[in-house]
Amino acid sequence: MKILVTGGTGYIGSHTCIQMIEAGITPIILDNLYNSKELVLDRIKAVTGSKPEFYEGDIRDSHILEKIFAEHDIEGVIHFAGFKAVGESVAKPLMYYDNNVSGTLNLVQAMDKAGVKQLVFSSSATVYGDPDSVPIRENFPTSATNPYGRSKLMVEECLTDFKKANSEWSITLLRYFNPVGAHKSGMLGEDPQGIPNNLLPFVAQVAVGRREKLGVFGNDYPTPDGTGVRDYIHVVDLADGHIAAVNKVGKKSGLHIFNLGTGQGQSVLEMVAAFEKASNKPVPYEVMARRAGDIAECWADPSHAEEVLGWKAKHTLDEMVEDTWRWQSMNPNGYEG
Repeated sequence: MKILVTGGTGYIGSHTCIQMIEAGITPIILDNLYNSKELVLDRIKAVTGSKPEFYEGDIRDSHILEKIFAEHDIEGVIHFAGFKAVGESVAKPLMYYDNNVSGTLNLVQAMDKAGVKQLVFSSSATVYGDPDSVPIRENFPTSATNPYGRSKLMVEECLTDFKKANSEWSITLLRYFNPVGAHKSGMLGEDPQGIPNNLLPFVAQVAVGRREKLGVFGNDYPTPDGTGVRDYIHVVDLADGHIAAVNKVGKKSGLHIFNLGTGQGQSVLEMVAAFEKASNKPVPYEVMARRAGDIAECWADPSHAEEVLGWKAKHTLDEMVEDTWRWQSMNPNGYEG
């Protein structure tokens, strides 16, 4: 089975390609390398023995999509290609709507033209906005507090309307919580360009000496230690969730929505302490003002994914931080060194 993976050289995409290859699925990668590097393909080959076929291009380019669908018998698409930094989305909202929303619509039009009717979309727990309670279930109300979240929610709404008009399609919306960790080999991990937007890459860069200290945004939330609580999920578990979606509901028409998380929350300071233990390095931090749009607590009820997909997160918090540290210590400057 051949699956087109958009954004396949990125953090989640590359780990998913590894898990796909090991599960006997052939990934065909399309990526414009905006936030990733082509040498990731060599790392995938080093781990799996197989180098995925790669097209450098953009999901907004109809010609390259037509070329890929013409040259391969593609059975479905896993769609990761999207911008994902909240702060950047606030500064450049039109860029986010153009890439994330217009890009997805262009992709779906190309799929429809080629007769490919199976899509797994990389969505986000940000579509739940500031939930009234936790854990969060798939039937909770949706909203968004920033252009990044709105772009994900807009795509979900567009795909929902498209599915109503095209009953034979299978569209799966996977709402991630907080992906962390790295491949156990230490050869692949998260390599953010510029200042990391997510907690664990920043912590790792402090521990390895690339950054002086961590900024902790707010310690006065109504949580046990005052810092924000999130559901952190190992990127390999997340990758396996996509394969479960392809295998279990990919050929079943309908709109399928799943939370992918562990069902447990960890605070910022708990993550810092766990990382200090794993790395045996200090992680100095400074408490700063809360960031606009941040919420106190956010974790998943992942029981629907377990019931329907037979999927459940397996990696522990210790494994998440140990794998992150192995990647960062082996690659102190990311894929560049």
